[in-house]
Amino acid sequence: MLTVHQTPAIVLTTRASSDIEADLLVFPVFEDDTLADEADLNAASGGEVAAARARGEITGKVSGLFITAVRGWKASRVALVGVGPRKDVTPDRLRRAATIGALAARQRRLTSIAIVHRPGTSVDAPGAAQVLAEGAVLANFDGAAYRTTDPPRVWLETVQLRVGGESAAVARASERGRVLGECTNLSRALSNEPGNTLTPKVFAERAVGIATDAGLAVEILDETRIADLKMGLLLGVARGSQEPPRLVVLRHEPPQAATGGERRAATRQPVLGLIGKGVTFDTGGISIKPADDMDRMKDDMSGGAAVLCAMAAISRLKAPVRCVAVIPMTENMPGGRAFKPGDVLTSAEGKTVEVLNTDAEGRLILGDAIWYARQLGATHLVDIATLTGSCIVALGKTATGLFGTPDEWVAQVRRAGDRAGERSWPMPVFDDYKELFKSEIADFANTGGRAGGAITAALFLKEFSGDLPWVHMDIAGTAWADQAAPHQPKGATGVGVRTLAELALDGQLFGS
Repeated sequence: MLTVHQTPAIVLTTRASSDIEADLLVFPVFEDDTLADEADLNAASGGEVAAARARGEITGKVSGLFITAVRGWKASRVALVGVGPRKDVTPDRLRRAATIGALAARQRRLTSIAIVHRPGTSVDAPGAAQVLAEGAVLANFDGAAYRTTDPPRVWLETVQLRVGGESAAVARASERGRVLGECTNLSRALSNEPGNTLTPKVFAERAVGIATDAGLAVEILDETRIADLKMGLLLGVARGSQEPPRLVVLRHEPPQAATGGERRAATRQPVLGLIGKGVTFDTGGISIKPADDMDRMKDDMSGGAAVLCAMAAISRLKAPVRCVAVIPMTENMPGGRAFKPGDVLTSAEGKTVEVLNTDAEGRLILGDAIWYARQLGATHLVDIATLTGSCIVALGKTATGLFGTPDEWVAQVRRAGDRAGERSWPMPVFDDYKELFKSEIADFANTGGRAGGAITAALFLKEFSGDLPWVHMDIAGTAWADQAAPHQPKGATGVGVRTLAELALDGQLFGS
């Protein structure tokens, strides 16, 4: 397997644009932008910038791209990337502009870029430094891990940022962006892996390496330990596969929880519990999926990858909140021992579930994992999963479905996603929907049918939350890009990594 991502060096500069040495100099451009703050640019381009504006090739509209050579500057080319009206510029638009400019450089086999933060927007210097660094790092990813006939990849080696502002704050912010971008790329690489290479056992081994490098405490529970915990939902799903399940537990303990009385005080502090679905391949089991697009089911562990890589970022950036993560890992296969429609499974909490559809397996393994996160001391829960096609029907592939209680906790998670540039939309969790997954012979069934399918799946998970503040993120539509966009190649998106990390980095959980 070839290297699929590489993190460039992020360097801050205060030099004038004409004096920045780079293969490509990237400027965000606004609608109706006169580029007055870069008065020498048009002359350096031989009048090409003004000519392109006159013929409508440079409009400043979001994601528009224009590249031209320049003379007399230390950079050989400039890229103008549209970010819309100046008053509407957001951190996410700057992040995307950085990615577009960096991808343009890589496509031209260039190895160094510089990105200039233009004045007059509502994004402050540290905020700009973070998102520009993130965007550039996200561009240094290539999902074609197993192609052997392509020419050698060209990676960005250096990214310079000119953003102004107080230097120490800008440096901290750019490092934060670099780490968040790198951890998102780690998640994308895992989600792109084929199911024959990323089995539950291998996924757990990869988790150990990533967690250890990040300074996290990590524990792997094998099938014997899982059975000792009576996790009948996870074991039920795993029965049809020859690959044994795994349960990965990660812990982030900030320094204040380290010793003595401080440790005792820390036990009274809130603990963020993150739970991610880690189905490394999902056939649907006995309720087998159609053949079309089943190959995509290798990404059914994207929630688990997001939690793993978010925890790595949380540790590396020294988030002040205690965190515990639980990632159940299994395949869902139609083997001779596979669980069947009509079976009744018993969860670790003792609740019984009638299986009506074996393709509704993600909620089963998450039920046991959410319960276990509670046993490990979590006080605030967020689970993330490629859970339901119904969520794609409701929201398409633009926004993650957000479910949970209380409203204040849902709102805090949503704000973290907004800061991360990962949009979500709140969905209802009214108790009335529980009627849809009632069972005649068990506590409840594992599906309520097509109507409100994403909602009933979320309410199933709520049954295991113990009335703690809980949010469910359904990333079925946002974890994978079916088509390439200017800022996102086709394939895994790494969604959720930055949202979960931002939530922990916020430093204050709802109600704590």
